[in-house]
Amino acid sequence: MKDQKPDVEVKWVEGLQFVAQANDSQAAFIMDGSPDHGGLDSGVRPMEALLLSLAGCSAMDVISVMQKKRQDVRGFRVLVSGERAEEHPKRWTKIHLEYVFTGVGLSGEAAARAIELSQTKYCGVTATLNAEITSSYRLVEVAP
Repeated sequence: MKDQKPDVEVKWVEGLQFVAQANDSQAAFIMDGSPDHGGLDSGVRPMEALLLSLAGCSAMDVISVMQKKRQDVRGFRVLVSGERAEEHPKRWTKIHLEYVFTGVGLSGEAAARAIELSQTKYCGVTATLNAEITSSYRLVEVAP
């Protein structure tokens, strides 16, 4: 790994503000701490970024499976909430993902299967975390 190109780079700006950039996609975002910890409150906190990564990874899996199942999904979002340990390093101990599908004639069975596949087979972020991860889903029917 010594001679390997890094996957990401985090560069210090000032205070607790950093620019995080992925080397493959070249996409970047600002990370920062809260003002009560010396940050400027100008960006995503690292622990928030972890939840965002989990939601994004799983969302990509789930919408892909739903499309392959020919589900008429018109809108989709993932709401994530979590509990952290009280002692440092204050890791996420419990995380809940709520998948909200909006569409026409959506199948609960298809949604449940897509979520299961993401959580047990496809999402590398889920597999990486040492937390209890649970999920639920809602189907919101709209007119065709």
